[in-house]
Amino acid sequence: MIRYIRRAAALCLVLLVALLLNAARVQVFEADSLDDNPANRRLTIARYDQPRGNILVGATSVTGSKNTGEQLAYERTYTDGPLYAPVTGYASQTYGTTLIENAEDGVLSGTDAMLAPIPLWNEITRSRQPGGNVVTTVKDSVQRAAYEGLGGRRGAVAAVEPSTGKILALVSTPSYDPGQLSGTGSSVTDAWARLNASKSQPMLNRAIRQTYPPGSTFKIVTAAAALDANVVTDPDEDTGTPSPYVLPGTTTTLPNEAQGCDNASLAEAIRVSCNTVMADLGVRVGLDGMVDAVRKFGFNDTGLRIPSGVAKSNFDTSMTKDQLALSSIGQFDTTATPLQMAMVASAVANGGDLKYPYLVDRTTTHSGSTVRRNGSHDYHQAMNPRTAMQLRKMMVDVVENGTGSNAAIDGVMVGGKTGTAQHGIDNSGRPYAWFISWAQPPRSSQPAVAVAVVVEDAAANRADISGGGSAAPIARSVMAAALKG
Repeated sequence: MIRYIRRAAALCLVLLVALLLNAARVQVFEADSLDDNPANRRLTIARYDQPRGNILVGATSVTGSKNTGEQLAYERTYTDGPLYAPVTGYASQTYGTTLIENAEDGVLSGTDAMLAPIPLWNEITRSRQPGGNVVTTVKDSVQRAAYEGLGGRRGAVAAVEPSTGKILALVSTPSYDPGQLSGTGSSVTDAWARLNASKSQPMLNRAIRQTYPPGSTFKIVTAAAALDANVVTDPDEDTGTPSPYVLPGTTTTLPNEAQGCDNASLAEAIRVSCNTVMADLGVRVGLDGMVDAVRKFGFNDTGLRIPSGVAKSNFDTSMTKDQLALSSIGQFDTTATPLQMAMVASAVANGGDLKYPYLVDRTTTHSGSTVRRNGSHDYHQAMNPRTAMQLRKMMVDVVENGTGSNAAIDGVMVGGKTGTAQHGIDNSGRPYAWFISWAQPPRSSQPAVAVAVVVEDAAANRADISGGGSAAPIARSVMAAALKG
């Protein structure tokens, strides 16, 4: 009898060991795959069982959370959703996250290890902390000035503090309310379908994810390249460029919208925006020189993040001379985001030292203790300081005596550059209006803000959509708001 009892006990022990081994296999080796299984709703339920941390502009939260009483308890809410959508993005229980909601999801959802009271706490306890907060660099008054200035027209504004790289405004219109996408159910899926089907593309972040031909605003980059390469040694001397100008290797004549461009100086070419002079200077600098120059401003960088990814601004690295001429005046395949062109203005304003742009000032715990703080750091030396000084003078002349007079602010030093960019097959599309600028307040040693504005307006004629007419007044309002502090 005892022998049978021993055998039964041994069998039970084997079964117990097998059960323990299987439990270890499930809990240790297969835990990640089970967590990631789409059929496992436990993690999804846990994700929404507490309020999400907030995104702040200054000391004011522009996001919130509400308890719906549903299985996925807490749903994201937005204050002034359309105004801040290009900054916050959306946090949707159905469609995931974008922009800051995505880039800082770990902090906002409470899963970031830096929120834990001690290292490895979350990993050991398989828990998470209350959602932390994200404090942006945006200034509410500047954001509102840009949004109201665009007035619902298709376009975008980016404003940057030149000395630090802080992004003061990031606006894209027409916009949308991200709160419409926060929850689940037919209202959310209907809103998603409607927004994605809209011809005006309200969910497209035109400030950082859309590129446009920059047109004549790109002439500032070409001028910097020409001065740095000593192709031009005196901005006030005649360049020897004929008008009309025949594109190299072709019989095609490049026209000017402006008068007096024949043999004009660089300074005059910037003031009245001569295509011929700037195209010729780009060819004289040469392809290698132009490619190197644009790289220093941020063109062709596929890794720019603010912390959300920014679309690459393009300048071709292989071209014929006629293509190079057109690229040097912001046409052909040259494209840029509004943020990129704000960086161009910022580099000029900051003596050639281009700071890396950033949108998040710091992240904090739920109680407000700082987790991470972002600071200013160099991106590139975009040009020689002397070149920047010369370009500053030329951009001021554009506002005081040239095509950018609509950006002038009484008592403030303002520099700018207009642009009207052709697009579409055989340039059949309505042109885009551009304006880039910077403003330096009285008794200050450095500019306070650099701005880029682009306006798409399919209903306007060419005269009405000039950079000076459509975009410069918006830039002026944005700069004025930034100067008020």
